[in-house]
Amino acid sequence: METAHTSSLFDKSHESSSALSSGADSGQYLSLRLGSEEYAIDILRVQEIRSYEVPTKMVNSPSFVKGVINLRGVIVPIVDLRLKLNLAKVEYNDFTVVIILNIRGMVVGAVVDGVSDVVTLNAQAIKPAPQFESALESRFIVGLATLGERMLIVMNMDALMSNSEMGMMTAAL
Repeated sequence: METAHTSSLFDKSHESSSALSSGADSGQYLSLRLGSEEYAIDILRVQEIRSYEVPTKMVNSPSFVKGVINLRGVIVPIVDLRLKLNLAKVEYNDFTVVIILNIRGMVVGAVVDGVSDVVTLNAQAIKPAPQFESALESRFIVGLATLGERMLIVMNMDALMSNSEMGMMTAAL
């Protein structure tokens, strides 16, 4: 089931992205949901998408680290993006997934409410986000992109984890 879901997700990329796919500066992004908002992350950071499984808890880990999983012999820390971004906590359900990412050379799993599709955005389609004081720090955001009726918050995954947080996760492993 997991493979079929992932395959069909990536097959949709050509259908969803035709409106913004022109230009040499275009890139593909995985769209995901956290609450009622849609976010996008650079597809080149994504290694795979998995259904959520309860991770093994780690002592002395940051509160947003749910634990670790063993992914084919690699110990992967699992980060709840809702907790990391100070969003409202939600119960995990059948749609909750873990996106396995490469962040600055480290494999990290990100828990999200769900994934939608893969879209292509050119650099001109991503506009700077307005600067507000909010729970979502501006350093985590590349910008905002409009795709038809959808507004996507494009995330900077490298900024999501500070050097000290990456160090704490590495030390906990």
